[in-house]
Amino acid sequence: MPAMAATMDHSAGEQLLRARGAGIVACGVKGGDTKKTLSQHKNIKNTIMKHYTNAARLLLMAALAASAAACSDDDNISIGENEEAQNIGKAVGNFSAEEWYPGGKLGTTDNTGSNAYSDQTPEVDNDPTLFSLFFQGEQMFERQFTTTTAPFKGLGPASVRKSCIDCHPEYGHGKRMTQYETKYSNGNGYLLVVYHPKGADAENSDGWSNDGPYVSEVTGMPQTQASAPFKAPIDESQIQLKWLTVDKMESGLPMKFPDGETFQLIYPDIRIPQTAFHTSPTPYETGDVAVRLESTIGVIGTGLIDAIPQDSIRAQYAKTAKYFQSQGLDVTEYVNPSFWNATTQDWGPSALYSNWGAAGHQGGQLADGTKTTPQSYKSLKRFTYALTRASLQDGPGANAIWNITNVSRPDRPYLYTTKAWAKAMSQDPEVIAAIKADPTSPYYADGTEEGIKEAVYNLLLPTTNQFDNQWHNFQPDMTADQFHAFMVWHRGLAIPRARNLQDADVQRGKKIFNEIGCTACHRPRWHTTTDNYWVPEMIAGKPLPRYQNQTIFPYSDFMQHKLYLKNDIHGSWCRTTPLWGRGLSLLNTGAEDRMHDCRARNEVEAIMWHAYSKKSHAYQAALRFYNLPKADRDAVVKFLRAI
Repeated sequence: MPAMAATMDHSAGEQLLRARGAGIVACGVKGGDTKKTLSQHKNIKNTIMKHYTNAARLLLMAALAASAAACSDDDNISIGENEEAQNIGKAVGNFSAEEWYPGGKLGTTDNTGSNAYSDQTPEVDNDPTLFSLFFQGEQMFERQFTTTTAPFKGLGPASVRKSCIDCHPEYGHGKRMTQYETKYSNGNGYLLVVYHPKGADAENSDGWSNDGPYVSEVTGMPQTQASAPFKAPIDESQIQLKWLTVDKMESGLPMKFPDGETFQLIYPDIRIPQTAFHTSPTPYETGDVAVRLESTIGVIGTGLIDAIPQDSIRAQYAKTAKYFQSQGLDVTEYVNPSFWNATTQDWGPSALYSNWGAAGHQGGQLADGTKTTPQSYKSLKRFTYALTRASLQDGPGANAIWNITNVSRPDRPYLYTTKAWAKAMSQDPEVIAAIKADPTSPYYADGTEEGIKEAVYNLLLPTTNQFDNQWHNFQPDMTADQFHAFMVWHRGLAIPRARNLQDADVQRGKKIFNEIGCTACHRPRWHTTTDNYWVPEMIAGKPLPRYQNQTIFPYSDFMQHKLYLKNDIHGSWCRTTPLWGRGLSLLNTGAEDRMHDCRARNEVEAIMWHAYSKKSHAYQAALRFYNLPKADRDAVVKFLRAI
């Protein structure tokens, strides 16, 4: 891929002539053939966007715009695109010039087509080494892992998925599913949350509270896949998922806007019977069991989020807490006390993340060369709905490439498993018999039933070093260099340029979005300053994309809030989802499902879920949206699709 991309950039002149040629041919087309010609223009555009650096894209897209403008007539939708092209990078209406580039000049791709989510940033384009590594890392994300075939080997013995892209369809948000299946790579981005509910809650369809500790018998991100001869910790064929419809909102608002337009809200009910668990004991033997769903989030722009200074997010926590104090309200209801102590005006007990690794891999280094230890450096959690991860280089993707697939690497020599699963597999007659019939199995030991049981139990434990033990020493599945390439890719993913900011409806939508209070949580603007990123010791000194002094527009405060939903997110607190680039979801992924479990099928449903309960932290803003005339509601939606 890198070689091909470089070749295509060097032949930009030839491609430019071809683009102009397409326009010349188009000018000879009349009437109904115009739409066909426009389709050809879009195909050329998408090809350009996928394989060219951003600099080459600008040159080539200018040629396409010129050729399209030359052929404009009443049916030619490129007129609107051309109007946009004339305004890109300029202040228009209530948008500043920089808002065209949500990821800043170093983090925004000019691609707004059907493959925009997979684009590299201009920062990657500007460095030949990063450019090459980006596409190597992309392979680690897109390819399915197997048990033995290099370089994508090491799957299992238990896994959540076979590849990253299985959870992040076309790099985007997971898709809403009507049944829980992971084996078909169908865009199911759901992660199961299996927990012991702290009590009953009659408001929920299963009767259980949304809160309570994770069960210990399966992993925090439960696995429904396994490599032969093992059995998955959860048999996904027994998972029961159905979608229920809200009859009336707890807040009392009718399911109809004042102007008569109706809307519908749906939510998932998911259950896992005891017979589905291949663990000893099962979670049902240690307490009550409830299940919730959480979908994956799109991976675009994660490097830019990582680049936001910790002190800036700290100031956001302090400002938010101060506001609720000034209103005489209980701050712990509105700012998660696990993350912010309103009394000491400092971090709560769960806010900071200690980056970790195996012995010999526990240190790290900042971009400026400063060495760190787990004791001297802690990162502020800013990733995932539950705010469980930081920094990016030891966070969501860095962890997921290990624990989703169970692919080991030098700093991750342990399996992502549980003692209860190891015990169940060591006691399963079918598993033991299959290994006994295969002397080449790493679990064969001395070939006796007792020896095999001992090897299976100990090698499947999450505490056994897979590279240094008495039963069988495996080799790392992923090298440090491969991990470095993966992190170049992860940190190098761009945010698509904003669209249609010159449109009067989009400008009105922005104004209304601000006026009704949405930006209280969906904070538009941040600044990256030095981007002194952290890396694990294993790849210290190796470069990553760096986004210094960039003004970015993710539309999130990177804090958690509560919406008080029916069958709510586990733990009740949910991070404000960044809105940037989401308007291209349908084009890029084939779906536009929103919210933590994909319950919202469009922007209107997502907003109205914010008004489901009067206790919702966003109730007043959503109520103002509810009372808007349809033209204004549509303008807000148009704005959300533009940013």
